[in-house]
Amino acid sequence: MLDLISAGLPPHLLVAALAITLFAGFVKGAVGFAMPMILVSGFAVFLPQDLALAGLILPTLVTNISQAFRQGPGPMWETARKYRRFLIATVICIVLSAPFADAIPRMVYLLMLGLPITAFAALQLMGRSLAIRLHHRDRAEWVLGVIGGLYGGVSGIWGPPLLVYLLSTGAEKVQAIRAQGVVFLIGAVVLLLSHLGTGLANAESLGFSAALCVPALVGLYAGYAVQDRLDQARFRRWTQGLLVLTGLNMVRQALSG
Repeated sequence: MLDLISAGLPPHLLVAALAITLFAGFVKGAVGFAMPMILVSGFAVFLPQDLALAGLILPTLVTNISQAFRQGPGPMWETARKYRRFLIATVICIVLSAPFADAIPRMVYLLMLGLPITAFAALQLMGRSLAIRLHHRDRAEWVLGVIGGLYGGVSGIWGPPLLVYLLSTGAEKVQAIRAQGVVFLIGAVVLLLSHLGTGLANAESLGFSAALCVPALVGLYAGYAVQDRLDQARFRRWTQGLLVLTGLNMVRQALSG
């Protein structure tokens, strides 16, 4: 049983993975996203790419169940209906891209996601209005859902395109966080099913992933206390700032790899 939890990792590396997950859960609880991005970038320092991706699957799943249903099932289903285009596109494209998780160079997808996300969030922080016009929103939702799903299948990261959409449409804090939870939850289920098929999610890697659920949930509920104190303006600035840091970190990893 211990071998399943540790996935063969030395104790100090397992402790490092637990600590990174605790921090990722806290950030997710505070702003609603960034868990997969923090886990991918943190785990990349000492874990193989396949174990890093498998490790984030179950913590992502359980924390998004909590986030999506935090206000109850009624608001959750209403949010799923509202963002159905993004959900449909994301699900289809995760399924299509998951089999290529080992075929696409990590540097390529990190650069292709990190550069535009950094530019978008930095421009928003500088006060540039990048709102999507009302009559373009349906099309933008489809396009960004496709992008998120394609990246999600190969990297486990499908959040930034959704954040771009929510920031561009001026979504209110509670609705934005719930929308993230709903989209990320459905995407996490599809990611799990897809990688059960590819073999990346197996008994050993899922044992390791399950062990990470405890610090993920502890961090999440600590982060909720911070989230509840953030007003709309600070929430938006925190989201923009975290997106900049996330994008820059992706670029750094790509160039250093």
